Amino acid sequence: MLKTVRFAAVLVALATSAYGQAKPAALGAFASGAEQQGAMRAGALTSEQLVKDALARIAALDKAGPRLNSIIALNPQALTDARRLDAERKTGHVRGPLHGVPVLLKDNIESADGTATTAGSLALKDNITGRDAPLVKGLRDAGAVILGKANLSEWANFRSTHSISGWTGIGGLVRNPYSLDRTACGSSAGSGAAVSAGLVTLAVGTETDGSVTCPAAANGIVGLKPTVGLISRTYVVPISAEQDTPGPMTRSVADAAAMLNAMAGSDPMDPATKDADSHKADYLVGLKLDALKGVRIGVLRMNQGRSPQTDAVFEEALVSLRKAGAVLVEVKGPDDAAMSAVSTNEGSALRIEFKAALNSYLATLPAAVKSRTLDDLIAFNAKEPRETPLFAQEIFEASAKAPPITDAKYLQTRTDARRLAREALDKMFLSNDVQALVGPSTGPPSIVDPVDGSRSLGSYSTLPAVSGYPHLTLPMGAVSGLPVNLSFIGPAWTEARLLAFGYAFEQATHARINPLFLPNIGARPEFAKAYDPH
Repeated sequence: MLKTVRFAAVLVALATSAYGQAKPAALGAFASGAEQQGAMRAGALTSEQLVKDALARIAALDKAGPRLNSIIALNPQALTDARRLDAERKTGHVRGPLHGVPVLLKDNIESADGTATTAGSLALKDNITGRDAPLVKGLRDAGAVILGKANLSEWANFRSTHSISGWTGIGGLVRNPYSLDRTACGSSAGSGAAVSAGLVTLAVGTETDGSVTCPAAANGIVGLKPTVGLISRTYVVPISAEQDTPGPMTRSVADAAAMLNAMAGSDPMDPATKDADSHKADYLVGLKLDALKGVRIGVLRMNQGRSPQTDAVFEEALVSLRKAGAVLVEVKGPDDAAMSAVSTNEGSALRIEFKAALNSYLATLPAAVKSRTLDDLIAFNAKEPRETPLFAQEIFEASAKAPPITDAKYLQTRTDARRLAREALDKMFLSNDVQALVGPSTGPPSIVDPVDGSRSLGSYSTLPAVSGYPHLTLPMGAVSGLPVNLSFIGPAWTEARLLAFGYAFEQATHARINPLFLPNIGARPEFAKAYDPH
């Protein structure tokens, strides 16, 4: 045991030295985008240096050291883009708060930089389209440097009922920087882990149900799943036109707001975004310390008791909300039967929507991509042993057999799912006269178990996901050194309000802690000493 304890102590020392500070930028690897922008404005930092530091840290932590596996590909033009933006700054032209700041894209979002967009699948390894998704163009126009593509759960966790979050045939398993044996959650696992580890300051994830908010919570960062239709989904590998949305993933609420400013807006190619321009706001303007003062907030306790330690952190978060001026109202959520009805209808609808959306997307890809339909992908996976060593493709197979999207039963299923989710949320908002709901996003990240599966401690993602309403998650504390997050859920188009509430809570608590890249939680100093006090 003593040898184990000493080995753990060495790992802790490495985590807080080489691993924790591998060639950081001038402000340190965990500086916010706003801080980086300030340093560039003052002439103490350049975008070129930021990109070089990010590449060095990726080499030290993602490809070596703890091997986080959070990044699939790097943009070969990133340094050139950074130098160009530095040259613009020298002429006095600064595009805004993202000017010169590197950002990672989840690898289901297309970018015109020579990198493939794979969704983590070997079937799409040659998917170099030369297209910028509109959200990527928005980021580029705002001055962000596209650094590369982040690993994910393959096909955004929509291939198998037994999938492992954060695993892809191309990139392997994303590791959680707080404890390498624990899940980074999914499907935007790489985006969450990379931001958490200080490899990059900003990242984009996508969510159908939980795929931004869960990895943000598991990795102790800020994640926003916006109202469906606020950000374009064009040139993003789809699951469902009814629920899919990209969203920002950052270490600070202000950075998430700055990213949303760049990404939000109407897109003629995505009909769901037709109202986005009329609802879009300047999301940075409302970030004020007193944003919670006098605001009625509903306290939702749907998953109470699954993780008593998380419940205790949540109670501390409620104290902080009260101190910030919020008026807290206990809210009764839907019962298990109501939630089961939402989930059942959602699952049936998504399988039908996936086949239609994916076949349409695959038809637009370059000739180098040989899989042109869902049936082609199923055949590819059946022949490629690197795709199925850990789990199969039951969802693919079920979706392939699903009826067409014009089927009357499907249309009723989708209508019922959306109606039930919105009725549940609207009832809580209106009958309690609250502007938002809060609850623990989920419990601390569980151990990755490819044999028996990971343990779930519940989630608040389904109602906002199925209704299309916004959902913000941000750090509220830790359980044994593992991050736990607080969720803010609001009605449609209330992103500005949720970000303001989140900012006030963030500034009142400063609850986020940096990761130590430990092999397991037992290697934390306090646990190691408990194992052997000598």
